Amino acid sequence: MPLLRSRLLPQLQALLDLLLPPACPLCGANLPQGPDQPPLCPACLAGIRPLESPCCPRCALPYPAEEGTDHLCEPCLRRPPPFAWVAALGLYMGTLQSAVQRLKFSGAIGLDRPLASLLADRFTDQVREFEPDLLLPVPLHRDRLRRRSYNQSLLIARVLGRRWGVPVACRSLVRTRDTPPQQALKADIRQRNLQGAFRLLGPLAGERVILVDDVMTTGATARECSRVLLTGGASAVAVTVLARTPRP
Repeated sequence: MPLLRSRLLPQLQALLDLLLPPACPLCGANLPQGPDQPPLCPACLAGIRPLESPCCPRCALPYPAEEGTDHLCEPCLRRPPPFAWVAALGLYMGTLQSAVQRLKFSGAIGLDRPLASLLADRFTDQVREFEPDLLLPVPLHRDRLRRRSYNQSLLIARVLGRRWGVPVACRSLVRTRDTPPQQALKADIRQRNLQGAFRLLGPLAGERVILVDDVMTTGATARECSRVLLTGGASAVAVTVLARTPRP
């Protein structure tokens, strides 16, 4: 019976693809069929601007020049962040910005898999070199989670965890204050807004952690979460996000 099932399933899937062609979750266009089917259609993939050199190797801040070598930005030189590096799928603009906003604010939770899959594929080698023990999503405060009904960072982390084979610790870090949205604040007060806003429920024992979020702007959230994790016993913290905002 298992042998018969293994032979029939590919044929049934091919028949379903013929009758109901898979569609791009962003624009609805038909996806190319085959074993290497992409998560998005070619047009939407082309609309995601990748984060490329030159950029800051620590916080992934992109530089406006199209040529040059990676080098630390001024904020990282003046106040080195507690995390080791940031991996971002692309710049927070165009197609990727629209997709992240739909995932975060419009209930389009089906976008978690295609976006996180693209992120996982791009940084598999870097993650393996880091050798993480845990993936940890940036938490929402319980009141905001109740209003939204899901945490988009947790959705992303679960996809990454399956792709990278790393467990997801979804209840280790909690948000103790429902702080004002970071995008509504000036850069110089974002860090103060988050001081004391996160708490580790139990001590870590030297684990290497990758913090997962949707967007990085000033890096204030990643800094504060990383500080709490390192103070709580993590040996190293890295950050991965779907999108990185360009320099203002």
